[in-house]
Amino acid sequence: MVLLYKIAAVLILWPGTGSIDSSSSTPSVTRAKVDLIELNHFLDVEGREVFQQVIFYDWCQTKHQFHVRAWRLVKKESQRPIRHWKPHFYQCTWHDGPRLRQVRASKMRETWSQQDPERMNRALLPEEQRIPLFPQSIAKHPNSLSTNPRSTTHSPTTR
Repeated sequence: MVLLYKIAAVLILWPGTGSIDSSSSTPSVTRAKVDLIELNHFLDVEGREVFQQVIFYDWCQTKHQFHVRAWRLVKKESQRPIRHWKPHFYQCTWHDGPRLRQVRASKMRETWSQQDPERMNRALLPEEQRIPLFPQSIAKHPNSLSTNPRSTTHSPTTR
């Protein structure tokens, strides 16, 4: 019995098998919060689904409308928004290389359309004026004069 406890202790403390210090094997998590997540089913002219996408919106108080921040094609069922109950929110999760991305919103809608809502939203707010969902580090170039996180060098989330 003592041998069993010693083996269990070794397994718990062994790097990468459950030790607390195994952060190198776990992906880092980047989180963002938006006002609305839309799950859009894009349909062709005959009503067949072409693709699914999630679109992330923030409410613009001055213009009283939602503005797209980013969008992403749904490639796996696990990338669709998931409803959580306590506390109540919706969350999308996906892997982006070694990083785990999570986006939360208090509201979610599901739509079926033959026009791309993200492209239509560009008339309200051009892509280059969107707030990045996951801004890049400001200190990437410490000697640079520009520290504007809304720089147009950020590319939107890829489909």
